[in-house]
Amino acid sequence: MDRILKGVMKYRKCHKEGMVKQFEQVKLHLEPKAVFFTCMDSRMIPTRFTETNVGDMFVVRNAGNIVPHSQHFADELTMCEPAALELGCVVNNIKHIIVCGHSDCKAMNLLYALRDQEFSSQANRRISPLRAWLCAHASSSLAKFQQLQEKGFQEPTLFQAETPLRKFVAYIDPEDKYPVEDKLSQINTLQQLQNVASYGFLKKRLERHELHIHALWFDILTGEIHYFSRANKRFIEINERTEASLLEEIHKYYS
Repeated sequence: MDRILKGVMKYRKCHKEGMVKQFEQVKLHLEPKAVFFTCMDSRMIPTRFTETNVGDMFVVRNAGNIVPHSQHFADELTMCEPAALELGCVVNNIKHIIVCGHSDCKAMNLLYALRDQEFSSQANRRISPLRAWLCAHASSSLAKFQQLQEKGFQEPTLFQAETPLRKFVAYIDPEDKYPVEDKLSQINTLQQLQNVASYGFLKKRLERHELHIHALWFDILTGEIHYFSRANKRFIEINERTEASLLEEIHKYYS
């Protein structure tokens, strides 16, 4: 708390005045462009690595950047993530949803360990909210991972996109650069696009191409950001060499 309070005092001295001016500038014209789902990991600072500012994004964080599938919720059990989707995309008419996973994700490392039946038993879930969360809402990611692992990650897997009839193919780490837990993290990131599309209140927007879903993946060891390219069927590093082609693809798929 000493560090937090000192940080607040530095903010008051160095940044508060400028930030208040920014708040005033966007007050009457607040038009955020994305709902950004990412992990609560302390190394993930999305506004920094996307160079976004006041009023640009709604940011939702949880353990494992998970958007639970709509099938898990009765009305009385609805939680933060679908509420954030409604607030962002229905109330505020935001047109882009981004899910951003990352390497060395502690939640995904635990999900990988949950392959062990005793470790993921009901008794253990009762004493661990994190295990219960992952077992309930990330089991589909783990199932896809295990299917690919059996095939040596040489074959692609299929994900539903914006509508049931619109799907995309994904190759996961075809160069075998990453450990298995990071492969699971990439699969989990793509699975959330399918989960987002399961919500009925987004259905018409998705069908009319008024709402678009994207996946990013952050490699913490290198600081590089990857965008899932449907044209290339894989995560592509965003850099000076790939920027133009990725922008062209985004305009083609999402304009």
